[in-house]
Amino acid sequence: MTAYSEDHIALAAEYALGTLDADERAQVETMMAVDRDFGALVQSWEFRLGALNQMVGSVEPRPEIWDRIKTAIGHGEPQAPLLLPDASPPTVVASPGSAPTVVADNSNVVQLSARVKRWRNIASFTTAIAAALVAMLSIQVYQPDLLPDGLRPKPRTQVVEVKAPAVPTAAAAAQYVALLQKDSNSPAFILTVDAATKNFTVRKVGATTEPGKSYELWIVSDKLQRPRSLGVIGGNEFTARPVLSAYDPDIVNKATYAVTVEPEGGSPTGVATGPIVFTGKLIETVPSSTR
Repeated sequence: MTAYSEDHIALAAEYALGTLDADERAQVETMMAVDRDFGALVQSWEFRLGALNQMVGSVEPRPEIWDRIKTAIGHGEPQAPLLLPDASPPTVVASPGSAPTVVADNSNVVQLSARVKRWRNIASFTTAIAAALVAMLSIQVYQPDLLPDGLRPKPRTQVVEVKAPAVPTAAAAAQYVALLQKDSNSPAFILTVDAATKNFTVRKVGATTEPGKSYELWIVSDKLQRPRSLGVIGGNEFTARPVLSAYDPDIVNKATYAVTVEPEGGSPTGVATGPIVFTGKLIETVPSSTR
């Protein structure tokens, strides 16, 4: 991009501010038409200063204000153009019998004054921009709702990962199974026992119930005085009971389980009355995870 003098930069800034007179604006617009880089310089100033327009809402003036302006223009007299002396070297005037007089050229002084005025305007406006930006940043931090939608800071979303404390996994309990059968070729029931809860489930496999009779399950151990009833096996495919919780684990795991045929509803005396038709012992099928 072309390097411009301070005067050109000041002209571009004042054009963006709208503080130039008609002749100066025409000069800038002519330069923009023939010099693309200068046009880009003006656009950069307009971009910097345009943010202030978003901070100030438009205000419709009252109708009488325009009437006052027209009245003031009508009473005012046109201003005579300012004629600057041509740039020329100092003139020496000598008259007979007197010392020579030097007449100084003031054109450079006038140009310097105009330049100082121009940069003073830009400096003042730049200070105003800085103050406005500080005010806008303060509003964005403390009162963002007062700003237009386009200037409000976007809400920041912070993702916080909360790790739940690790829950210790309960140890898997061992599982035991017994085939209750007459022989290895004719399983009648499958007995499953959970070592943790001591609940058991009996699944009917090949047994058939006689009319007016019930199958009853018993636990038999040399550590018990006599066989103990674990209840009647129901007519459905599965029968589940929690009664083994009353027994020591060593008894449960090593006992023999027997099925007798009893009157419908089970033995009325709590002692086996019918023949033992199926027996079996538990074997461990799923080991405990604590081992």
